Amino acid sequence: MSWNDLRKGRLSQCGGEYFITFTTFKRQVLFDDFDLARVFCQQIALNEQACSCRWFTWVLMPDHFHGLLRLGGSGIDLSSVVGRLKGSSAYALNRCKGKSSKVWQPSFYDIALRHEDNRKEIARYIVANPLRKMLTQSVKNYPYWNSDFL
Repeated sequence: MSWNDLRKGRLSQCGGEYFITFTTFKRQVLFDDFDLARVFCQQIALNEQACSCRWFTWVLMPDHFHGLLRLGGSGIDLSSVVGRLKGSSAYALNRCKGKSSKVWQPSFYDIALRHEDNRKEIARYIVANPLRKMLTQSVKNYPYWNSDFL
């Protein structure tokens, strides 16, 4: 599926909530490195401040990221929020590695949430990703996640 195909029908609404997924470049495993994972996790809080948004739930996997995002009322659209997170984290990660290389695949997947969607259920699905991938026996032992719902 091309990048343009992913953008078709994308709606960005102030206050809208979205389930977001994006992957590392060529699915390279980056975030099995504690320092790199920590650098990315710090970027989430910076993204919230810069874009007036809220990442309600998120999990960082070795080669991808899932998040439940609410856009703020500042008028910054969905593509800009995600683009800023990917761009600022790529810059910070490359500084940490002492390299200049691609970090993220272009584009991202998004699902707009409806009013009737159960946020707690979606949050559980996101946070359980390390369990499904057998990276840990308990989410309590996996360090790269956060959720306002759990």
